[in-house]
Amino acid sequence: MAANRPTEATAPWWRDAAIYQIYVRSFADGDGDGTGDLAGVRARLPYLVELGVDALWFTPWYLSPLADGGYDVADYRAIDPAFGNLAEAEKLIAEARDLGIRTLIDIVPNHVSDRHSWFEAALAAAPGSPERDLFHFREGRGDHGELPPNNWVSEFGGTPWTRVDDGQWYLHLFAPGQPDLNWAHPAVRQEHEDVLRFWFERGVAGVRIDSAALLAKDPALPDFAEGTDPHPYVDRDELHDIYRSWRAIADRYDGIFVGEVWLPDSERFARYLRPDELHTAFNFNFLACPWDAGLLRSAIDDTLAEHAPVGAPATWVLCNHDVTRTVTRYGREATGFDFAAKVFGTPTDLELGTRRARAAALLSLALPGAVYLYQGEELGLPEADIPRDRIQDPMHLRSGGTDPGRDGCRVPLPWSADEPGAGFGSSAEPWLPQPAGWSAYAADGQSTDPGSMLTLYREALRLRRGEPGFAAAPGETAEGRLDWLPSAPGVLAFRRTHGLICVVNLSGSPAQLPGHDEILLTSAPLEPSGLLPDDTAAWLRGTR
Repeated sequence: MAANRPTEATAPWWRDAAIYQIYVRSFADGDGDGTGDLAGVRARLPYLVELGVDALWFTPWYLSPLADGGYDVADYRAIDPAFGNLAEAEKLIAEARDLGIRTLIDIVPNHVSDRHSWFEAALAAAPGSPERDLFHFREGRGDHGELPPNNWVSEFGGTPWTRVDDGQWYLHLFAPGQPDLNWAHPAVRQEHEDVLRFWFERGVAGVRIDSAALLAKDPALPDFAEGTDPHPYVDRDELHDIYRSWRAIADRYDGIFVGEVWLPDSERFARYLRPDELHTAFNFNFLACPWDAGLLRSAIDDTLAEHAPVGAPATWVLCNHDVTRTVTRYGREATGFDFAAKVFGTPTDLELGTRRARAAALLSLALPGAVYLYQGEELGLPEADIPRDRIQDPMHLRSGGTDPGRDGCRVPLPWSADEPGAGFGSSAEPWLPQPAGWSAYAADGQSTDPGSMLTLYREALRLRRGEPGFAAAPGETAEGRLDWLPSAPGVLAFRRTHGLICVVNLSGSPAQLPGHDEILLTSAPLEPSGLLPDDTAAWLRGTR
């Protein structure tokens, strides 16, 4: 945690935290069945302490048939048996807290699993019943109701409507196994407020809200056309009342929220971060930005500007469980990220991508605000090519097999180079196949390699926590501010409040470092002349 920061006594921890995302199924296998679990996470807590993170964000660990990687929740008060049980979750939360690491969990309020007791009851009930009122059941169009009720498109492609045996259709903005809840129904709101209390009582420090802008729907469920305002199911005004009621609950437990809010309108985005709503939200503009100095600077400026009016800290992330691994993406001709652009067989230069990913790590960790680190990024893992017959992601299946899906960034982690499954588990084959050569990225080998990605992240996180140059000035928020420095074209250079300077060279040729007292860390060695090589970043202690 940021306990060594001068402002920690008064500043909320979450404003400048380093938060590590754990996709439980692929983190570490404690019982040897091929699936990651809570026992595996508990065994690796010392690794996470040594890495230097402040908190862990767990993607859904609840009871689920895994139609969408756990984002189809059957019971919010139960841990999926593949991962462990509730007692183990409580023990993990407590053990991590004793080691100075907080826990954030994932809530998926837009939908539940089709195995959830509410939906099973709705299927068993008649059209127009109270059970079906908890969801969006409608009659179909066409002479015999054979057509979907409207023209909406699923987030995973195709129609978001599935017809049941009695002829009605139900709405699912994602997979058919994820029926959307009716947030106009008071029982839906009450249930989620009770779930929040349930987990805050068990010691979680915060909640990440999945698809936070999609919950509320136009009651008429009308057809959608580009330019429709308000949108029938994205960013509707009714959402803010929901999150105000949630914030009141979180405040009683000193808990926080981080929202998954994909919105192009910065003013609309900022509304979710007003003081009585969410604490933070993910920054997708930076995540999706190409490796280009001008575009990165604009993404940084825009992010800070859209957060400033509501006083919320920015968040920075390079990759997550839905996004192509940074090393692979930065080694491609098109270095940005767009779901629609994902195709099989895209060539990548892993050496170039790794060099850029190392520089991007120092860039993201130097920016003011909170940073999220997806498991395996600290190992420099590339996107894996999953054999088509082993892909499980519904995005692949719903696309008719054209989209490679997201499994390539979810491959089980390599821990020990000389053990079966690269040390992920003791015996069974991992649930997703590890590529040939995966053991070369193993944490045990990287731990003793001064030039490894893991060593770079450990040192960067150590400096981020303890180096005075990262601290805020009196009267500033915990994250402090950023001031751009004059620099050559293609070079990003900025100074933090107390003198930490970050320089990132994307110019295509070596660049001069600004004046400084000391070089704290570089993502690659400097040129013999002292110049900063292309695709390299440096942290400097500024001249006093």
